[in-house]
Amino acid sequence: MNDHNIVEVLLVEDSPQDAELTIRALKKHNLANRLFHVEDGAEALDFLFARGKYEGRRIDVAPKVVLLDLKLPRVNGLEVLRSMKADLHLRTVPVVMVTSSAEDPDIKAAYDLGANGYVIKPVQFDAFIEAMSKVGIYWLMVNHPMK
Repeated sequence: MNDHNIVEVLLVEDSPQDAELTIRALKKHNLANRLFHVEDGAEALDFLFARGKYEGRRIDVAPKVVLLDLKLPRVNGLEVLRSMKADLHLRTVPVVMVTSSAEDPDIKAAYDLGANGYVIKPVQFDAFIEAMSKVGIYWLMVNHPMK
């Protein structure tokens, strides 16, 4: 997707395989037309705050949901979440942590910082596709975001 101004899903995922599976799951339900993928937390923050190569992007048009990996290079997912929830314009954007960590301290930290959901990545292919499809359907079709 080339239009950085109209993004419904911001996928922040450093694993090419997990990113491809997530995109495939969302495409299965026509939910990936306005998806933008970044590979690390620093780039996610640049995108969200219209900095660096994203300077000039309309920041008044926020994603409908951010799918955020916990363990990321440069800036981890919890730091991205903390920055989003501290910002007046981004704090209402739903953030779903999508991670392989089932550790209670990670789950607690994510919710304490304001995560709207926490999905543990299934290892099995079909289960992964199904989980990401359900996440996409809920946050893009069922949930009614704040305007």
